[in-house]
Order: sequence, then C-alpha cells, then structure tokens
Amino acid sequence: MQGKASYNQLPPGFRFHPTDEELIVHYLRNQATSRPCPASIIPEVDIYKFDPWQLPEKAEFGENEWYFFTPRDRKYPNGVRPNRATVSGYWKATGTDKAIHSGSKYVGVKKALVFYKGRPPKGAKTDWIMHEYRLNDPRKQARQNGSMRLDDWVLCRIYKKRHTVRQLEEKTENTVDAHMDVTPTNDASELQMMKFERTCSLSHLLELEYLGSISELLSGDTYNSNLDFQNLMNNARTDQVEKIQLGQMSPQHTDRGKFQGNQQGSTLNQPLYL
Repeated sequence: MQGKASYNQLPPGFRFHPTDEELIVHYLRNQATSRPCPASIIPEVDIYKFDPWQLPEKAEFGENEWYFFTPRDRKYPNGVRPNRATVSGYWKATGTDKAIHSGSKYVGVKKALVFYKGRPPKGAKTDWIMHEYRLNDPRKQARQNGSMRLDDWVLCRIYKKRHTVRQLEEKTENTVDAHMDVTPTNDASELQMMKFERTCSLSHLLELEYLGSISELLSGDTYNSNLDFQNLMNNARTDQVEKIQLGQMSPQHTDRGKFQGNQQGSTLNQPLYL
C-alpha cells in the first residue's frame, strides 16, 4: 500500500462512500488476495492495539468515518471467538450479522459492534461504532495448531455516533417550557376576583366596592344603570319599612346600617348566581 502519497494524488472533490458490496468485492477481497485496491486509501492497522479515539489520526482518509484493514486474533488458542479487547476497553457485538450479496452470490458478512470502556461485564457504553466486514471464503486454509491468528484481514469502518440533532431538540423543548411558565398576577383586583364566591346575597355584593356598580353585574347594558339601581334600592327599602310597621319584620341593623330581612323572600337575601 502506498499510504498518504496515494491519498495526495486523489482528484479534487473525491469522496469515499462505498457500499457494503463494494467494500467486500473490490477492497477486502483484493487485500486478502494481495491485489491492488481501486484506491489505496485504507491503511493496514491492528485496531485492537488502540482505543477508537486514537484511530482517526492513523487513517489515510476520512473526516466522520475511517476505514482500516486489520487482522483478527483468537481469544482462546482452540476457539473461534475473536479477541476484541483494546487498551482501555473492548468491542461488543450488537444486533445480528448481515449477509452481503453480490448479485445472487453470498460474498461476505457485516457485523456491528459498540465500544465499551472498562472490562466486561461492567463496561461503560460509548458512542463509538464499528462495522466489521469479513469474507465468506470456503477455500480458507486451516490454521496451524497453536496459531492465534483467526483472519489475516477484515475491513473495519469506525465512526462516532453524533447527537447534534437530539441536543438541538432538547434545547428547543426547554425554551418552549420556559416561555409557557405562568407568571402570578400582581393586580389586587384580579386576585380578589379569583376568590369571588359563586353564590352570595345582594347585601354582600353591596360591600364589594371593587366590583363597581352593581348594575354592571345584573345587566350587560350600562345605559341609565345608576338610575335603575337607585330605583331598585328605594323600592326595597320602602318595602322593608312597610313590613316593619305592619309587624311582619323586625329591624336588624348591620355595622353599615343596612336592613336585613328574616324572611326567605327578602330581596336583599336572595342569592345571585354569577
């Protein structure tokens, strides 16, 4: 592999976005059979000797994802499980393997892995993701007894999951919640109205000075309201005086000097429903 010299010879605007099939058929297969790749931009790095955040600087090409050819070793001498431990963590497989086809031919397998810091089973999950591609080659030669090499080459794509969209949504939700907070009112009249009883007598309404003219509560028409109210009060007082003179009502005075009737039919004691 020619390394960075080949990378510097790439045409302007070059982007490397191969499909899963292209990675296996045109790159991994060529690497495994010692044939040149279409573009020499994938370096040979044993990625398990490094942590994932150390790998971007070892890549030949890429900004948000990086590609590597790497060997795989066995975890146990007589087993087939790969050793996925790194300097400060380990790669753990997630999901199911995906079969890769070229036309109708089964050419390889794609496996997804997540990096965990620490040692199993108490590792801390990170945002580093790896897609591992390996060949489906029935002509693969058996390894010698005691050899820890499981595969000469697999192709790995490594990237870090980004949360820019999720953080923007959370910031927007917090801003909306802040604007929806209700500020308590400081208006004394509004506070009193909130505590206003739904049922009360006419005499009680007379004591509520902040309500203004009582006629505004009894009628939506404010024309000549003062005169209507005065006539109502004069008639009520006249009726009360006549009943007192006839002995039908005993006068009872409040602190303000108002008459209150004992009869349930008294005008001043009739409840108003607002």
